[in-house]
Amino acid sequence: MKRTRPVARGLLAIGLLVLGLATQARANGLPGKGVTVQPLKSSLAEEMFQTLLVSRALEKLGYAVEPMKDLEPATEHLAIANGDATFMANHWNLLHADFYRNSGGDARLSRRGVYADGAVQGYLIDRKTAEQYNITRIDQLKDPAIAKLFDTDGDGKADLTGCNPGWGCELAIENHLTAYQLRDSVTHKQGSYAALMADTIARFKQGQPILYYTWTPYWVSAVLRPGTDVVWLQVPFSSSQGDSVDTRLANGRNYGFLANQQQIVANKDFVAKNPAAGRLFEVMKLPIADINAQNLRMSQGANSQRDVERHVDGWIRVHQPLFDGWIEEARAAAR
Repeated sequence: MKRTRPVARGLLAIGLLVLGLATQARANGLPGKGVTVQPLKSSLAEEMFQTLLVSRALEKLGYAVEPMKDLEPATEHLAIANGDATFMANHWNLLHADFYRNSGGDARLSRRGVYADGAVQGYLIDRKTAEQYNITRIDQLKDPAIAKLFDTDGDGKADLTGCNPGWGCELAIENHLTAYQLRDSVTHKQGSYAALMADTIARFKQGQPILYYTWTPYWVSAVLRPGTDVVWLQVPFSSSQGDSVDTRLANGRNYGFLANQQQIVANKDFVAKNPAAGRLFEVMKLPIADINAQNLRMSQGANSQRDVERHVDGWIRVHQPLFDGWIEEARAAAR
């Protein structure tokens, strides 16, 4: 018994030292000291910017942030819910609603605040063809003569540059093809969206008609400018994957999709144990225009990991007071 007392006292001293170091770290504004974070993004390279910005803020709070991993949205949500990852910065509310719900919803995941607001999506065609044939709605493609204008492979059907399987948007497009009776006249082209859009843009530059789906924030709308180069197509009525959601926007137009909010989704247990990170996820806000501008730089060749890290660091320098404000709010939540 006498021999065990020094060991016990030693263990107690080590425990007190660790506690003291943790308390000192919090006092020094590093509430994340000793905690490892695993960020996720999808296979879409343009999500790197938003994700790295969150990672930079977490590092400022003392968290050890692992390199981001790529998973498709449905798997991202599930991995975060299971605790195999910590957060994703590109959850689309409403587009990813099923992924969120099927992964346990609010019981296992946390989504507070709006990271980027006003994310829109829909179908566009080149302005020249729209004006020449008076095309304003997607259901006009039921007409074989109209559909044939956008035929790129000679089968007589319009070829729609669509959405990658697993992203969520492909389900909405497939629903629309059925709801608007376009199955016999429109082919939903899927694969690598970036490669498909490169072909679409090349056809546009050659003066050929184009038909495609896209979203903002993304660089495509900086190259194919809505209202100048291309026009949005409206839908004849709202049809949102079998439910009764009205997709008309405030201006009365109906492009088939509601405006979405992009949110940071995190593991709920992690947020409960890390109030600083939870508050950070809640207060960070990134303008859509800034995401578009950075994504455009990537499309022009500045798309390596080092390039995007430089973009993030540059954004922080330009917006230093805003960034510091996020950090201070996060630190305050840990006190």
